[in-house]
Amino acid sequence: MTCAELAERIDRLQPGLSATDVARLCLLILNQASSPLELSDDDALKRYWQRASFKLDAATDQMTAMANELDTLCGEGSVRFDPEQIWTLLRAAKVHGQMLELYSGEPAII
Repeated sequence: MTCAELAERIDRLQPGLSATDVARLCLLILNQASSPLELSDDDALKRYWQRASFKLDAATDQMTAMANELDTLCGEGSVRFDPEQIWTLLRAAKVHGQMLELYSGEPAII
């Protein structure tokens, strides 16, 4: 199955999605499947779709929370970092690594 074929199936299953959403879903679903042939069945595709949506929602929530923490950290204005600020920065790097892993399908270095 090609990406174009998968995009057509996604569009058929849920008409009205934007082209960007369809492309994002194709990437996330294909990164999860060990073989595109696994996606030939609509029920299997829906399972992968549901998992991809869940992972994306969780990653988005983490990114939002981390962005708020970083905004707070930047607002503190201190030049020297205390241990809690360093942990905030490390968590931010980990969350960004998880987001990269989600989209690339490869383990993050962090």
